[in-house]
Amino acid sequence: MGHEENNPRAWMRYAGLGTQLLVLLGLGVWGGLRLDAWLQFRALFVILLPVLALAISFIQLYRSLNKK
Repeated sequence: MGHEENNPRAWMRYAGLGTQLLVLLGLGVWGGLRLDAWLQFRALFVILLPVLALAISFIQLYRSLNKK
């Protein structure tokens, strides 16, 4: 990790991934609430969509960390 710790681009990359995670989670909750209201479910999509967003975010994080 050495010289990457002080590299502003590395920090910006991780900040971008964090922002992307928060946006995906927010959209998942918002979309889940809308779908649950429209389809008259109690909390099916409000749980499933954020979990899906987390899975997508972790896959993207894994790919970005393994990319050199």
